[in-house]
Amino acid sequence: MIRLSLLLLILCLSSRVAANAQTAQYLVVEKEARRLTLFRDGEVLRSYRVDLGGNPIGHKQHEGDQRTPEGTYSIDFKNPDSAYHLSLKISYPNDEDVARAKRLGRDPGGMIMIHGVGEEAIWRRRQDWTDGCIAVSNSEIEEIWQMVEENTPIVIRP
Repeated sequence: MIRLSLLLLILCLSSRVAANAQTAQYLVVEKEARRLTLFRDGEVLRSYRVDLGGNPIGHKQHEGDQRTPEGTYSIDFKNPDSAYHLSLKISYPNDEDVARAKRLGRDPGGMIMIHGVGEEAIWRRRQDWTDGCIAVSNSEIEEIWQMVEENTPIVIRP
């Protein structure tokens, strides 16, 4: 019994070490390529095809424009109760985004996420269907969820 407990403890600790080796240090979204890439030590851990906002060209200007923001942000928090399976909140809007929207007399919006698709059975992999978020399949967001911690930087490029 002691050997079995020791073996389970060793397996548990080794899986944590392996998981830490697979934790992303930063993320890069390339909007034109429709790609999200997770990096560690300058090396690609994983890369995913993504869907963006319904109006993906250009930086998000205000709530409702269906654009995905561009710039450097971070992952604010992980939402296990997302309507889209799981989600990671991106720190949009920053001070510059708020000022830009204010100059336009608009609300900058918020709640920009990397998320799954919710109900897989009704999901049709059509391009750029979100309101400005970054969408992947449910199985992909599960993998990303395990590899990305809160406060991880994310760069979103045109």
